[in-house]
Amino acid sequence: MGVVEVSRSCAVSCLQVVKSVLLFPTIERMAATPQGRVMTPVLCKLRYVAYIPVFLLSLLPHSLKAALVKVALRALQSLDPTIIPATISLFNMDCAANAMYMGSQEMVQVLGRDDSTIRKNLEKLIFYYGATDQWCPVQYYHDIKREYPDGNIRLCGKGYRHAFVLDAGKEVASMVVEWIREDVENS
Repeated sequence: MGVVEVSRSCAVSCLQVVKSVLLFPTIERMAATPQGRVMTPVLCKLRYVAYIPVFLLSLLPHSLKAALVKVALRALQSLDPTIIPATISLFNMDCAANAMYMGSQEMVQVLGRDDSTIRKNLEKLIFYYGATDQWCPVQYYHDIKREYPDGNIRLCGKGYRHAFVLDAGKEVASMVVEWIREDVENS
């Protein structure tokens, strides 16, 4: 999930959040999603097995790691080359172990939506759900839209996917900038 917050500085060195944009928000029932049903056993029970290939990959030279990443992501039509270094960093044992542990904790702990916080801050929130998101099914969009009909809750009509940073980061960033500009100008 991407969260973009726009803040104004306070006189007493605190931040006042003006807007928070939740992109493809995995904020509820993560383990129950299609992707969660696949990843929960992997992250919670089998992650230690995954350490072996990560360790072996970490021993490869940087150029070979980069080539492997490009091969693995070749199906992306417009791969953003700036993601390659970040992806290569996943071949680091500490990074991979921390990411998998964090993922296991999310599967166990991200259960229900935090409706109290949403209700208190609804006017500051923009939700952007994916139409084909395996981490956050479109039903979650319909549920939150029904619960908060006055909220700024949008469903992607442009075909962006949960991992938009791989191939549509610039387009999503431009879209978010427009939303924030409109909101700030109208407030």
